[in-house]
Amino acid sequence: MKFTKGDQVRTSRADPPHHTRVPLYARGHVGTVVELQGSWPLPDDRSRGLPAQPQPVYTVRFAARDLFGAGDHTVTLSLWQDYLEPL
Repeated sequence: MKFTKGDQVRTSRADPPHHTRVPLYARGHVGTVVELQGSWPLPDDRSRGLPAQPQPVYTVRFAARDLFGAGDHTVTLSLWQDYLEPL
């Protein structure tokens, strides 16, 4: 486990030519780890027929204003460890 509750993380900015579970609107944005959900195979690898080793999946909270330019609410996403980098 690379991250713990409260850690600030940035999502990957990559725009791969294959399936990814990082929504376009969240790429390159900073959020806060809320919890560890467990470990699951990376869908990107599975969609390409590659062996997928389980890795930690985190609930990450973002301010809607940061993602969309407006809003007083938050958005939470389930994101695999490979999609995140520490700040």
